[in-house]
Amino acid sequence: MGKLATIGKATIRVFGNDHLPPHFHVKDTDFEALVSIETFEVIAGDLPTAIRKDVQTWAAANKDRLVSEWNVWNPNIPFA
Repeated sequence: MGKLATIGKATIRVFGNDHLPPHFHVKDTDFEALVSIETFEVIAGDLPTAIRKDVQTWAAANKDRLVSEWNVWNPNIPFA
């Protein structure tokens, strides 16, 4: 459940015992959002446009890592 990346001041994390759909958390002091691992779309919260694009680019380049982290921390609801 450690930090996977930092984009600007925002941190990207995957938490254990989380809920579906598979997603990751993006948090800064000014915003927080959940982003789908499958589509890279924001499913809860809000991200500023510039950060959203950077997060989506990072996620696309690191999808295998996101899936792996999700499956490690959420073995009862794996990303297929």
